[in-house]
Amino acid sequence: MNKRNHTPRRKFRSKLTYHIMMMPGMVFLLIFSYIPMAGIIMAFQNYIPAKGLLHSKFVGLKHFKYMLTLPDITQVVVNTVTIALGKILLGTIMAIAFAILLNEIRIKVLKKWIQTIVYLPHFLSWVVLAAVIVNMFNLDGSVNLIITSLGLEKINFLGSNKWFQPLLVTTDVWKEFGYNSIVYLAAITSIDPGLHEAAAIDGAAWRKRIWHITLPGMLPIILLMAAMSLTSILSAGFDQIYNLYTPMVYQSGDVLDTYVYRIGLIGRQYSFATAVGLLKSFIGMVLMLSANGFSKKFTDRKIF
Repeated sequence: MNKRNHTPRRKFRSKLTYHIMMMPGMVFLLIFSYIPMAGIIMAFQNYIPAKGLLHSKFVGLKHFKYMLTLPDITQVVVNTVTIALGKILLGTIMAIAFAILLNEIRIKVLKKWIQTIVYLPHFLSWVVLAAVIVNMFNLDGSVNLIITSLGLEKINFLGSNKWFQPLLVTTDVWKEFGYNSIVYLAAITSIDPGLHEAAAIDGAAWRKRIWHITLPGMLPIILLMAAMSLTSILSAGFDQIYNLYTPMVYQSGDVLDTYVYRIGLIGRQYSFATAVGLLKSFIGMVLMLSANGFSKKFTDRKIF
């Protein structure tokens, strides 16, 4: 009996260090993620800060019904999905292509330098990068100077609804594709080199070896990453858009996150903004569960 009683204690003591290491993160998660979830009740109230959550009037689904009648909400959702899908698709293609090309470099020093240069933008804040992009793409920026030198008219990238979405997608892909390629590079290194050697002996060209060996070997990881990307389809990137857009491009650049910010914090419609955010979170949860099932079905791996 004593041995049985002491065994759980020994296991707990052996793992106590790990529990202590996790404690700050768990406390942070509790304070900033779980406790604020009590504010969800605002979506079903006419919330007035002076009255607080307990004394504000309960209105049920009023704000959700009102949201569905707004003419702007459809355009905002379309903008969000369009921008997010553009970032996911183009970003995935660029990350895979870069990983394949980087793997072909045999000079280790050159390879490390290229990795460092391409990974660096990921670690820079959009507050910094937005200033650089604005200076490059405004009417008097370096990009328009190149365009006019070719005899073409200037393009108002930051003030045109036609060009603003492509600008958002391409600049985000430029910032993130290098860092995202790490996973695909790891997948390439796990492929048996003997397959490439045998194909080369049989006379297969580099392109055929990439198409018939490298890409099929990467396919499980590609599908897994694509499934995980589904969860962010309603998050088009608040930091980037907030630092780049202006009222001139609200029609093409306003997404759910920026819409909630403008309506909720600037417009002081706290209950309505909470209702929009809650609906977005619910859809995100559904997409996450769907992505988990999709990943299990096609890659035999679960996200969680």
